Amino acid sequence: MGSLCQRMTEDLKLKNYAPATRSEYLRCAKQFAAYHMRSPVEMGEREIRDFLFSLALERKGVETLKMHIAALKFLYGTTLRRPEEIVALPWPKVPHRLPDILSGTEVDQLLGAVEPLMYRAVVMTAYGSGLRISEACSLRADDVDSKRKLIHVRDGKRARDRYVPLPDRLRDFLREYWRQVRPPGPFLFPGAKAERPISRHAVRDALAKGIRKAGIKKRVQMHTLRHSFATHLLEGGTDIRVIQVLLGHASIRTTVRYTHVSQKHIGRITSPLDILGTDKARVFG
Repeated sequence: MGSLCQRMTEDLKLKNYAPATRSEYLRCAKQFAAYHMRSPVEMGEREIRDFLFSLALERKGVETLKMHIAALKFLYGTTLRRPEEIVALPWPKVPHRLPDILSGTEVDQLLGAVEPLMYRAVVMTAYGSGLRISEACSLRADDVDSKRKLIHVRDGKRARDRYVPLPDRLRDFLREYWRQVRPPGPFLFPGAKAERPISRHAVRDALAKGIRKAGIKKRVQMHTLRHSFATHLLEGGTDIRVIQVLLGHASIRTTVRYTHVSQKHIGRITSPLDILGTDKARVFG
């Protein structure tokens, strides 16, 4: 794509998109050009729809399809300034599935099974403070404030900063990790090159091995730890507005879904069947 790729990169930076989002949008745009073996400048709505339809036929998944649509909408709407090519593109309907939640015992088993030490530290940080995988991997050493018991999450989703708690157990573990590893660069969890953070792909691989070792049968990904963090807070009595702030959700509607998976909250609900025949049943008429 050459100069077009450079222009799109500049537009994404000017719009202040997160590095991970910029990378994904560029990858999707390049995949679109490679599919037709032509420059996007020479193509329009027909080619876009053909490409997206091919992804649907390959059963790539709704989230993958959404990412490609978003990337092409940005490419044609912002970089090429041809919004008419993408204005009629429909967004795929996303099924609302409840996430799998690990019990406290399962989280403990998983933390003991993930190896080596650095990967265990990333996984423990993700669960202990409710971080996204990108946020945990990109932490810098000076983001951890042991005295105030806080972690400063920089440039999170939608370029938002926030503070999250640093639990005592995580603080102690990170101190031991620091003593053993002594990360050489600015990142708390450095990659193969000290000036870059640990690879998210490598963390996912280590997590998958830990899941198998722990004998956990649920569908577990790094984001499952974030779901579990939020659900366990809710079950422990933390106000949902506080959870919203800790997770960095822009809308309370995103956070409210955890009320659907909290067994404790569901168990507290009194069915109208148990009220029938009592004084409380008067409200039913």
